[in-house]
Formats: sequence, C-alpha cells, structure tokens
Amino acid sequence: MTQDWNSDKPIDLVEVRAKLARDGGKRFWQSLEELSETKDYRNFLENEFPGNAENNFGVNRRDVLKLMAASTAMAGLSACTKLPTEKIVPYVRPPEELIPGRPLFYATSMQYHGVATGLLVESHLGRPTKIEGNTEHPGSRGGTDVFAQASILNMYDPDRSQNVIHEGRLSNWADFDAAMGNARLAFGDKGAGLRILTKTVTSPTLGAQIKKLLAAYPEAKWHQYEVGSGDSVREGTRMAFGRPINPVYHFEQADVVVSLDADFIGAGSGHVRHIRDFSSRRNLEEGPSSKLNRLYVVESMPTSTGAMADHRLPLRSSEVEGFARQLAGAVGVSVPGGANASAAKVPADWVSALGRDLTRHRGSCLIVAGEQQPAFVHALAHAMNAALGNVGKTVTYTESLEANPVNQLESLRDLVNDLNAGKVNFLLILGGNPLYDAPADFNFATALRNAKLSVHTGLYNDETAEFCQWHGPATHYLEAWSDGRAYDGTVGIVQPLIAPLYGGRSEHEIVAVLLGDTTSGYDQVRNYWQEQRTDKDKAFEAFWETSLHDGLMAGTALPTISVPLRSDFANGAGAQTSGEANDIEVVFRLDPTIGNGEYSNNSWLQETPKPVTRLTWDNAAMISPATAHQFGLATGDYVSLRISGGEARAGVFIVPGHADNSVTLHLGYGRSRAGKVGTGPGFNAYLLRTSGGASIGHGLRIDKTGKKYAFAAVQHQYAIDFDGHSGELESETAFRR
Repeated sequence: MTQDWNSDKPIDLVEVRAKLARDGGKRFWQSLEELSETKDYRNFLENEFPGNAENNFGVNRRDVLKLMAASTAMAGLSACTKLPTEKIVPYVRPPEELIPGRPLFYATSMQYHGVATGLLVESHLGRPTKIEGNTEHPGSRGGTDVFAQASILNMYDPDRSQNVIHEGRLSNWADFDAAMGNARLAFGDKGAGLRILTKTVTSPTLGAQIKKLLAAYPEAKWHQYEVGSGDSVREGTRMAFGRPINPVYHFEQADVVVSLDADFIGAGSGHVRHIRDFSSRRNLEEGPSSKLNRLYVVESMPTSTGAMADHRLPLRSSEVEGFARQLAGAVGVSVPGGANASAAKVPADWVSALGRDLTRHRGSCLIVAGEQQPAFVHALAHAMNAALGNVGKTVTYTESLEANPVNQLESLRDLVNDLNAGKVNFLLILGGNPLYDAPADFNFATALRNAKLSVHTGLYNDETAEFCQWHGPATHYLEAWSDGRAYDGTVGIVQPLIAPLYGGRSEHEIVAVLLGDTTSGYDQVRNYWQEQRTDKDKAFEAFWETSLHDGLMAGTALPTISVPLRSDFANGAGAQTSGEANDIEVVFRLDPTIGNGEYSNNSWLQETPKPVTRLTWDNAAMISPATAHQFGLATGDYVSLRISGGEARAGVFIVPGHADNSVTLHLGYGRSRAGKVGTGPGFNAYLLRTSGGASIGHGLRIDKTGKKYAFAAVQHQYAIDFDGHSGELESETAFRR
C-alpha cells in the first residue's frame, strides 16, 4: 500500500481529495502514492526492474535470501531422520514398504491458541514436506491458514532449542530429571509453592494430567496465559450466561452477518472453518437463484473481513461498544446508554437501517464480536442473537473447550503477585514466553527472579528461557503425541510423523516427570482414552486405529446446550471507556503473519505480505489519512509512542479506511531472543501494553523524532502502467473509493 522508498515530501492529502473530486465517478487505486502520482511513485514504477538492481538500490537479493537459510535444513536432515517408534497410521493405503518418490499422507492436528485444526501432512521417506487441510475434520474441512502451512518450517528450524540448559550451561535430560525429582520431594504433602504456567489447554489428556498433579498436591496452582487466548470471549459468556461456555457460529445459515470489530475470516477460533462457511453463501455461479448473504462490518483497522463487507463503517475500537448499545436498542434489547452512545460518530441511517435488516431476518442473521472488544460487547452480541431468535440456528453453545477456563490475564496477575510475595518455590513454564509478552506493568522479569526454582520448556531458548534456571527443548507437534479440541469440541489426534529432531520432550512427558511417571507421551494419550471408554481391548484397538487414520475421534464433538441469558447481564457492564472525542486510542492486535510473536523466526511468514497493507518483515504505527494530516505525518516518519509510562518507537504507516484518532499496533515484533530471522525486525509493542489496556488503550502521545523509517511493502510490485495512469488498473489489492 505504500512505497518501499523514502520521500522527503509528504503526500498532500487535501490535493488528493480534490483530485478525486475533479475526476468524478469511481476510481480504483492501490495506494495514496499511486492516487497522487507522486514523482517518487513514478520513478519506482519505471525502475521496478532495473538492469543493475544491486547498484541502483544497494541491496543484494542474495543477502536477503540468506535470512531464509532455515529452509535448507529440510534437505540436510533427510539422511538422519527416522520414524517414531510407536505405530502411526497413514491416511491412505500405504505401500508395503517405503518407496522413494512415493509420498505417504498422515492425518494429525495442530493447535493454535489451544484450538485444534485437522491437517494432512505429506511425508517422503519419513520426512514431512507439505501440509494441507483434512477434509474430514470439522475445524478445517480441507482448508488451512498461513500458520499451518508454514509450521513445517518451524520443525526444521536449526535455531530451535537443541539442548537442556542449566544456569546458562549445557546439561542433559538425566540431570533435569534428577533436579525435578529433588524438587518433587521438596513440595511436601500438599505442594505449597508449586506453580505451573501453561498456554491455553484444550488437550483432554494434558488437562487430566495437570488435574491429577493438583489432586496430589492440593495447594499447588495452575495458571494459564497466552496473548490471543480470547479472554473477552470467555468473560463475555460468563457475563451473559453466568459461566464460561463456547459459542459455535454457523455462518452458512446466516443471511445477514454483523461484525463488531471481528475479523472472523482472518483470525480467531475456528476461522478456517468460518471462511468456508461464509464463502459458501457467496456463490455467484448459481445465477439469479443464488441466495447471497449480506455482511456489515464495524471496525477500526481494515481487515480481510472488512474487505469482504457490503457495508463497512470505520469506527474507533473503543466506540464499538457505543455502537453495539445503539444496535441493541434497535433490535429490542434494553441496555443502559443505548439511546445516544457515540451518536456523533455513527451515520444517522446506519443503526436504523441495520436494525431493520436484522429484524427482517430473525432467525437467519448473526452478530459476532471481535476478540479485542471488551466482554460487555460480547455479552451484547449474545443478547442480540437471543432477541433475534438466532440461538439454535446461526449460533449454538457448548461447554467450554478448555480444560480450565479461567480469565488468563487475572491468572497471570495472581502468579505475579505470588512471585513478588515470595510464595513460589518452584515454577514450571510450559511453552509460553511471558517475559516477552506479559503486560508491561506486571514487570514479569523482576517477579520471575523471586522464584526459588524456575523451569522453562519450549521450542526456542527465548527471552523467558534466558531468565529461568532450567530450560528444556520441547517437541514440535509433528514430533509428538497429543490431542486437542476443535472449535466445536471434536477431539483431534496429534500423531508424530518423525522422531524428535533435537531430542525434545512433549508437555505430557514433562508433567509426567513431576508425577514420578516414566510413561511416554504415546502411552499417556492412549491410556487416557482407553480409560474413557468401555470397549474391550479388541474394540478399542479398532477405535484407536480408526482415530489415527482419520485424525479425529468420531462422536467427540461437544453436545449443544441450552443456556438462558441472564436478565441482569448489563448490570456489570460499567461505564464506557471510549475516551474523549479527540483522544488518541491505541489498539493492540495479533500480527496477521507472525501472531503474538510465536512465529517470529519463520522466514516464510516474515516474507508473507500482511492482508490489506502488504507489509513484510515489519510492524508499524498504522493510522488514517485524516489523523496523519492532523499530526503532519507521512508514511515512513519515525515517531515516539508514549502511553501509561511506556515508550516505543515505530514507523508510521498510513492506511486508507482506518478509523480516525486511532493507532493500530501489531504485536509479535521487536524480539531480542527469537533466532537469526526473528531477532531484530520491527518494534516491541508489548512495551506499551498494560493490564488495564491489554486490547485498547487511551491517551496515546505521538511525537516526531525527525527520522525516517523504510518499509518493505509489496503493494506496487508488478504494477502495470497505462498511459501514465496506473490507477486505472483493477487488481486484487486495489482499494475502492
């Protein structure tokens, strides 16, 4: 969307608007630079492929490709890979023996923020090479996302943790086990001082293991924390129904869909399935008989979902709650503040027209709230769906997918308080990186030093691992046995396609050590499910092999439940926090290609252009053209961002369609210990993120530094010029005025 060159002369937005008015009609354009036809843009267009790129730009593409060296490990490891020792079952009929050139396909599952998606993994001579979706799995129906496609590179990444580390020195698993055994003896009868910190757990087996450990040590505590875990979704159902439950959306049944800052196409639990269901109602091949859906989107930052909208309203994220209150009143839900909340920000006909459309489609409409919206907006969405008769049709409910559904932000706060109070003798961190991504006001690094013994396991020797006394390499999901629930509760089996490349252990095996159990991860998963069933040995064996073949356990989807809406759900909403009209809000979102930072070291994902902005290898302070004009900013200006005592510096990136007086910051960059690829790029937005503004903050201060920042965006790549008016070319990335 913007140039990858620097310009000393900012774009005159007033002139751009005047130019559009003079041209009249509608025009397609790819960026503000193209629309204004700046000299810099013209020079770039004419010299995109110069004869001597190295001399003109001073960049050797071969140097850039060196950053992708991790992918070469896929070839180098072919001679030393081996299959798991346990029996794995191919998805298709296997040949009698491994034949060079003939691949096998195995069904497995990948968990992202705890929710499992079914995959089919192609394997050549015991070496995974390609990932696609499992057509039989309800979470994917054959589809995948960028994280699943690129996850295979993470497995082969030579920057992965490869050794047990103790106090900064190389150690081994035998010494690790001995240290854990000594720690177990020190727990005492009730386990006072034992704390376990995990990411979101939907694995029935792992959940049962941890609960067994807590039963053995009743004074121990289990904490969960993961950025992007859906705290607002969970707390919204708690507010609306009195307990955390799991909403299951059926977009294929909805004639009208309303997104309240929800990018259900590009992110969130079950989004791979949601894409398929939503797009099934946009089939134009049926001609006049096509029953197309209609999509309304209210959002601050343009998203993939917003790009698909029939009607889109740019609105600050903090003002979406006011809009939801108005909409609730229009469909018959009585909510305090619904009459005039944010009235000045919403076009007069928007709420009334949308309310009429929803009312006309009672029972066949759907309202969805975004994960970064507060819990009350989610509760309002549930209340409106109930009032419109959508429950049981376009939305159903099940029990929670999670083994321990807690407010994760508050769970981490409790852990930090115990650490600071000296109550933690032994802290086990399974997979997370809280030293990097915990709220800035928690000061997790200082708190962690108060633990008498701290242990971290993970794929990488990351920021948190550096501060822990012990670190153990973890297995990749393609190397380990496990299980996990899909968005509807269906249990997917995680079966390995290859033995651990770097000698890592799974979470099941680490927890087993604390239980004094030497059972393998395979036996942990198999034994758990054998205990859940009453089959005889022969019948269970058939069930087990079928589950491995299919990649899921038939009949394990959670049953639909009927839950009444609390009549007093609005009483705990509290006051709106939209701030002053001219107040600058900051909105924190997971990065579209590297998530919360978990995929920072994946060069494929770093090279993947972000949706809408087409930015690569970076994050930015994203603002609207009007806000840029207000502050005298241009794309590439390097600014200081200050809020709640935190400061970060970032490049400005102007995004047409962005809400005014709002700044979007993507998390996951600015890593200091991620690997050769992930360490360095971008800025650390977590420095500005506090527990009181984990999703939306207020009072952001923006100051120029006088410096420039160069972005690598591919919006103009392969642009075609027609008589000096390249803006007349329609393209996939074009924005419509």
